[in-house]
Amino acid sequence: MLYQLYEAQRSFMEPFAEFAQTTAKLLSNPTTPIAATYASNPFVDQFTQPLTQRLSAGYDLMYRLGKDYVKPVFGIQSVAVYGADVAVFESIALDKPFCELRHFKRLTDNAKVLGTLQKQPVVLIVAPLSGHYATLLRDTVRTMLADHNVYITDWKNARIVPMADGAFHLDDYVNYVEDFIRHLQAEHGNCHVVSVCQPTVPVLAAVSLMASRGETTPLSMTMMGGPIDGTKTPTAVNNLATKNGFDWFERNLIYTVPSNFPGAGRRVYPGFLQHTGFVAMNADRHKKSHYDYFTDLIKGDDASTANAEAHRKFYDEYNAVLDMDADYYLETIKIVFQDFSLVKGTWDVKNAKGKLERVKPQDIKTTALLTVEGELDDIAGIGQTEAAHGLCTGIAKTKRQHYEVKGAGHYGIFSGSRWREQVYPEVKALIAKYQP
Repeated sequence: MLYQLYEAQRSFMEPFAEFAQTTAKLLSNPTTPIAATYASNPFVDQFTQPLTQRLSAGYDLMYRLGKDYVKPVFGIQSVAVYGADVAVFESIALDKPFCELRHFKRLTDNAKVLGTLQKQPVVLIVAPLSGHYATLLRDTVRTMLADHNVYITDWKNARIVPMADGAFHLDDYVNYVEDFIRHLQAEHGNCHVVSVCQPTVPVLAAVSLMASRGETTPLSMTMMGGPIDGTKTPTAVNNLATKNGFDWFERNLIYTVPSNFPGAGRRVYPGFLQHTGFVAMNADRHKKSHYDYFTDLIKGDDASTANAEAHRKFYDEYNAVLDMDADYYLETIKIVFQDFSLVKGTWDVKNAKGKLERVKPQDIKTTALLTVEGELDDIAGIGQTEAAHGLCTGIAKTKRQHYEVKGAGHYGIFSGSRWREQVYPEVKALIAKYQP
């Protein structure tokens, strides 16, 4: 019922949000009659124009707080490769019910550059399925495109997946990753895997199972800020999962998709509830950010305008959330955050044929490993990702390394200046070292 009430509230607020946007534009546009009146009357301009600016800023903020945020686009149209501008074209390499394997194909008519592109390593970036869309890794993708042939898992919003496509379990996530790795190996001969946050666990499981079966595993795997072992330096995320029983999550966080979506009837953890949790974790920071946005709109100078645009870009991404299938979410809570099945060696995954297989990271031998953690990460605490080294004992120590990013929070290890200037060189070096 909560989902239906939320949708009713959103529909009710939509015209008010549109009205607020229109009013903000009218008050801020110097070519409108009301603005022209102020400009032609010095007395009115002196005493009333600041009020008009405040009203415009207030309506703009009202629109931002009330609008519906849709799935963003990657919007990467070109990338510089050794000084040459190369066009980027997105395509779907594989389309599964709950995920698209998206390929960022680079195109150029420069024969020399084309030869370079064809020799560059193939990288599968496994994006989180934990509330936000894969576009959260836009900076990760854009940076890696200069030196790599990049694919990414673009997870679908569960509310648009028809019930006829079945449920989605954590086991299915692992099977998807295996299928994507096999596809890239078939297309390109080999590949490297980079996982960010939540997928570090299913990616490690997928590579472990492939190794146990004797399949060819990726040349390298980079794991960044993930909950491999949530018992180390627990964060608010870990504490929430451990202090509440499994039944609590099912009773309080799982709802049914309303009839106005293709996935009507599907049990999900709704995106709007996830977003509420994201904001609550840093409520004061978000309040200040919105107030700063309001004041920047009032000031209107070049620096303030740039700040306001940066605010819009961040929250267009941050406020766009997706629903997660209930089975997948609840199993992740239990297996990863409550039972710690991976580190205890008790995790059995059902393969595509319906057979249970034990996850044994120690069976991985030929895949190089890099783990990355942020010193100030409040999502996956220090030591949680590094724990992979204690599990992957079959990988020679010379092929394993760990990197801690000083001063970096969770997002800083895969986006922003620290990612580009500190983390990426480490990732690039590892991939280059083990690329044939």
